[in-house]
Amino acid sequence: MHFRTMVFGASALLVLVTGVANAQDWPNRPVTMVVPFAAGGPMDALARILQPTLSEGLGQQVIIENVPGGGGMTGSLRVSQASADSHLFVLASIGTHAISYSMHKKPAYHPANDFQPVGFIADAPLLLMTKKDLPPNNLREFIAYTKNNHAKMVFSSGGTGTSSHISCVMLNQIMGVEVTHVPYRGGGPAFADVIAGRIDYICNYVSIAVQAVNTGQVKAMAMLARDRAALLPNLPTAEEQGLKDFDVSAWNAILLPKSATPAMVAKTNAAIRKALDNSALRARFDSIGLIPAAPDRRSPEYLRKFLETEIARWAAPVKASGVSSD
Repeated sequence: MHFRTMVFGASALLVLVTGVANAQDWPNRPVTMVVPFAAGGPMDALARILQPTLSEGLGQQVIIENVPGGGGMTGSLRVSQASADSHLFVLASIGTHAISYSMHKKPAYHPANDFQPVGFIADAPLLLMTKKDLPPNNLREFIAYTKNNHAKMVFSSGGTGTSSHISCVMLNQIMGVEVTHVPYRGGGPAFADVIAGRIDYICNYVSIAVQAVNTGQVKAMAMLARDRAALLPNLPTAEEQGLKDFDVSAWNAILLPKSATPAMVAKTNAAIRKALDNSALRARFDSIGLIPAAPDRRSPEYLRKFLETEIARWAAPVKASGVSSD
């Protein structure tokens, strides 16, 4: 019995030591960044900007895998349940890790508790755009037009529960209208149909809007965040155009599976910090209107508290909207 106990103890110690060693060696093969939306959208664009610098910081190639579905929850759930050695992390958004939580009676995961928060990446301002042949040319005209024509209008989003969805729902509430929502499997496809003239309007990231706005493929009605965007300095905010205190801005962050060790979190966080200090990456962020996280917003501890705050912040608007995925 004593011999068996010693063997069992030695085996348990070996497993523990091996696990610690594996954690210290992590990552020891390519790492997959799960983007829970379709290729071609703003999240996908951000992932491809981050990919080279994160690969350098982690010492392993970062592979992008688009896993659309469920307003971003399908890919996020997969990461939350992955093993410590999965070599997966998720590029999260306000939709996947704040808004969607309040849309389900029994959410598939808790945005903070079922993951290991790693680091905040960037704020992503949103704006209201319409197809180019819609008559309005500013927000006041858009509101008047929509009130008279809402029964035959449609708006698109990157999926139910995403920031592009709920921001438009909030806008519709303020206008006092009900407009048919057409959800897509990502912001890219949703925006493509606005450009094609099949959808009347969308609330989407500045990052994928600038070129289309500047070339006249769509009309920009208003910035939905509190401040104007540097890339579209002449576009007034919703607040400037009469919607008092209207302030909707998206954001992105990186989280590891719940099973991830502190060493994995620390290594990934260090890679994020290094990436956000990279001048070339910051220039790319500037070019598409993303605002990189300031140094005091980059820690895992900050992200965990931020997620809790965002969940609480969006609970009331989501409930008031009546939007539900159940």
